[in-house]
Amino acid sequence: MSASESPPLHPPLGKGGSGFTVVEPGWATRLVDGGRPATRSLGVPVGGAADRASWMLGNAQVGNPPDAPALEIAVKGPTLRADCEIGCVVFGAPFVLSSARQALASGRTFTLATGEELHIGGAPAGLRAYLCVAGGFDAPVILGSRSALEPVARGAVLACSPSRLKPRFVGPERPLLNAAGVGTLRVLPGQQADWFQAAEFYGQTFTVSPASNRMGLRLQGAPLTMPIREMVSEPVCPGSVQVTRDGQCIILGIDGQTIGGYPKIAQVIRADLDALGQLRPGDPVSFVQVDLPTAVGLDRQRRELLHEWITRLRVSLQGTTPPSSPGSANRR
Repeated sequence: MSASESPPLHPPLGKGGSGFTVVEPGWATRLVDGGRPATRSLGVPVGGAADRASWMLGNAQVGNPPDAPALEIAVKGPTLRADCEIGCVVFGAPFVLSSARQALASGRTFTLATGEELHIGGAPAGLRAYLCVAGGFDAPVILGSRSALEPVARGAVLACSPSRLKPRFVGPERPLLNAAGVGTLRVLPGQQADWFQAAEFYGQTFTVSPASNRMGLRLQGAPLTMPIREMVSEPVCPGSVQVTRDGQCIILGIDGQTIGGYPKIAQVIRADLDALGQLRPGDPVSFVQVDLPTAVGLDRQRRELLHEWITRLRVSLQGTTPPSSPGSANRR
């Protein structure tokens, strides 16, 4: 759906109206959808949800299309006040949830009463989760997406329609959640892989540095031997593993730049990209190389599994009529 075809908007962020009022913003809380893949030629990062499987499954659990806008929670969540009755779920890393009115749990749908405050704390494992509301959040379309360009601020209003949900729970058997730290990432050789000694890269376990964010994960480990040569900046993408001049590695994230001048030793395969969104400082990371047919097969398996779970969740909601969702402006 293009910006010109998007449905009428509720009041945008910060303008007041029906939805949530941000009492405390938490750390790096932002509205996300599928991002802006069509504008990379303009130098605009993809953006959107960092863990797309969790975002899509959370939407399916509340009866939304998989690409409906949701609120991404990272590290420490916000405190939100419901300005109307709102049915929702927090899906992804197991964040601690609390309310003065009712017991709440990550992965279980609930309905907030008007004036009720939702407190989202931290998570014992993983880094991100998604607050999905029945009907989806609404916001202006910018470059074909409703993903916010900055985190939410105290006092902002996150617009959504009133709704109610019966309790539903998706337990720990969900196979697509990478909240416990993945440990090993599967990669293809990077464009400059032959510049490096493979044993130095594949033979060690790195640690995620605290100096990491949505732009990229900085890794700490024994420095790789750097060749004495230069390269012209060239295209990069989420999952590109670059080696800086001091021999340390950076894995580009969903907000990573579109071109870069550091050599690329590897490329994380698409099936493992969601795992990058759940790795937290201190987590161990190692790499294993696979070939292209294996990478394609693993991606196909993951997509089929995701489709199966989304279908199961939506079928289980048959007979209910959640509010219509604005959806994201870039239907996938």
